[in-house]
Amino acid sequence: TEKIPDRVTYIRYSLSRLNTPSIHPWLLDIDSKLIRGEACALAASQLLEQGFTPDLICAHPGWGESLFLRDVWPDTPILSYQEFYYSARGKDYDFDPELQGLPDLNSCAKLRMKNANPLLTLESSTWNVTPTQFQLSTFPSCFHSRFSVIHDGIDTQKASPNFALNNIILPNELMLSRSNKIITFVNRNIEPYRGCHTFIRAIPHIQQAHPDAHVVIVGSSHGVSYGKASEGLSWKDTYMNEISTKVDLSRIHFSGSLNYDSFISLLQISSCHVYLTYPFVLSWSLLEAMSVGLPIVASNTEPVCEVVEHNQNGLLVDFFSPEHLADSVSNLLDNYDLAKRLGQNARSLILDRFSLQVCVPNQPELLENVIHLS
Repeated sequence: TEKIPDRVTYIRYSLSRLNTPSIHPWLLDIDSKLIRGEACALAASQLLEQGFTPDLICAHPGWGESLFLRDVWPDTPILSYQEFYYSARGKDYDFDPELQGLPDLNSCAKLRMKNANPLLTLESSTWNVTPTQFQLSTFPSCFHSRFSVIHDGIDTQKASPNFALNNIILPNELMLSRSNKIITFVNRNIEPYRGCHTFIRAIPHIQQAHPDAHVVIVGSSHGVSYGKASEGLSWKDTYMNEISTKVDLSRIHFSGSLNYDSFISLLQISSCHVYLTYPFVLSWSLLEAMSVGLPIVASNTEPVCEVVEHNQNGLLVDFFSPEHLADSVSNLLDNYDLAKRLGQNARSLILDRFSLQVCVPNQPELLENVIHLS
């Protein structure tokens, strides 16, 4: 853990209560956020009593902590980092007919109540920032005039091509070489929100065309980051059981979670990278793979199309088509010139739009502007 700078005062506080017993299930989410917001506001009130009033409040409101800071410091501008506004229709929640189906009343009502916190923080925030245009589009249009779109930025020096690296050793002690055909796929947790089912179902088709290819899947095999947990088996085991008799299992490698340096090294010797997602928050892993200069095969879904242009800096495929995905991967493995061109263009886009050098200077400028808004 990096040391906190001397000029930064870090104050911790505790929650004073648990969720309300027997609360209506539609209210559970906002109840949790109220508890966190209360604890944060009480800690802020103690700072006020000590004579402290901030010039600016920067908050990630997603878990409720900033709900009542406007009531502690009514004249202090608040800049909120907004990630996503939920919708039961037309985005991630009803995207996958196989696994989601039509949302029922209970699901829709719980999701509607989940927007109580973002609505309250949008109303109390002086200004908001979000990383992508797609994420902005999820919020009610009446708030768009109080948003900036600024990505956090990618370390393009660390996530960069490294042609001096020839080999890596995976956690199972398998050594992979740059001379191998290596297809990478990354989920924080292996789950359908990030297309694990489509990718795993594509592996038999990929191996038919390239039986010598290695598939490396990075991420935890248990739990979920987004969406529902699988019933019974993990999502990984569910879909691997579908294909186990159709593939060479010795060439499919589940690395588990990797530390950042190992993850970047894996990308640096890969042949191509696959990224799939529901219409949801864009993963940094896609941008890091592009920054490394990898040719990308990605789903033709809203957040992806903001950064991947078909046949310009990647190949876009139907999220639900394992065959289309496999054909595109095979195309890159067969066509070195195409793969090289797409990878170079991918890195150029990240350097131009998403590097730390481009994004970070916008952050202090935004802070100064928000301070002077009130």
